[in-house]
This record gives sequence, structure tokens and C-alpha cells, in this order.
Amino acid sequence: MKVSKNKSVTVAYDLNVGDGDDRELMERATRECPLKFIFGSGSMLSAFEDNLKELEAGGKFDFSISSKDAYGEYNEEFVVEIPKKIFEVDGKFDDKYVKEGATLPMLDSNGARMTGSVLYVKEDVVVMDFNHPLSGETLYFNGEVLDVHEPTEEEIVEINAAMNSGGCGCGCNEGCGCSDCDGGE
Repeated sequence: MKVSKNKSVTVAYDLNVGDGDDRELMERATRECPLKFIFGSGSMLSAFEDNLKELEAGGKFDFSISSKDAYGEYNEEFVVEIPKKIFEVDGKFDDKYVKEGATLPMLDSNGARMTGSVLYVKEDVVVMDFNHPLSGETLYFNGEVLDVHEPTEEEIVEINAAMNSGGCGCGCNEGCGCSDCDGGE
């Protein structure tokens, strides 16, 4: 069976960024903890799916996706200063969670969820970056299609739940932070 719309697809891959010999491994989906998704459901980058289309189980892939077709260019306007008082709990700044390098869930003025990374904590403000962590990067994928089949109802529920909760698609529902899905490192 070939990778096509509404098929359950399972892949193992390495995702690298950077140029030439300076490429850095950003993500790994292993045979033991692969990425599972429903092709054409909108859960994956369309450029990623375009490169898998028509492959069969056992099919190898090696391709790149430009930043404009992935997560866009890095935008300085997405780096903002937020008053420190926004991060107070019971009148005290929450320095346990709000610290340099932390990734925090936030809400915009319309109530939409977004994620930002803390760049700096200054005297009166917290400087946060709301760019996607891979914005501005060309993505290099290489891997293998492990399985393609008609999805079962259970798989559809499991994959949708994982994707909607930020999970990795392997069913761990922990967003690749679990011991099985930490990239094998």
C-alpha cells in the first residue's frame, strides 16, 4: 500500500538542521518509538507529506524543506517584552518556572494558546521569543516508511489525541519527553 490521503503512516527518521558538517540532530523518531499520523489530516507539514507521498513500507527518504515551506523565517517582531507582574503568583514573581531557557504556555489577547521561550529575565520585564524553535531553519529529513495501512478507528482516536495534546504521535501522550521517545539519546 502506498502513502496517500487518509492512510495511517508510520515513519522513523532523523531531523537535522544546519549546514554541511555543522548539522545538528533536532529530533529522532526511532523504530521503537516512531511517528504515526494520518496522511492528509493537516497534522504534518504539507511539504513533509509531499515528500512521502506514494512511498510504500520499506521506502527510504532523504529530503530537505526550506524554512519558508516549514516554519517560516525568524521574525524579530515575535520577540517581546512582557511586564514581570504578569508572571506573579500570590504577589511574588514565579522564578521557579520563569527563567532563561524555559518554554512557557501563554495566551494572547484573544485567548489563543501559544508557546514562548524565555530569553532574558530583566528587572521589570521578561523577554520572550514566540518564533517557532525551528523558524529560519532548513529541515533535513532522512528515514524510512515503516508501515502504511487503512487506519482503525482506535488508531484515529489515539493519533488525534496525541497530536491535539502536543504528543509525538506514538501514543505516549508526553510530547517526546518520555523515556521511550527522547530520541534514543
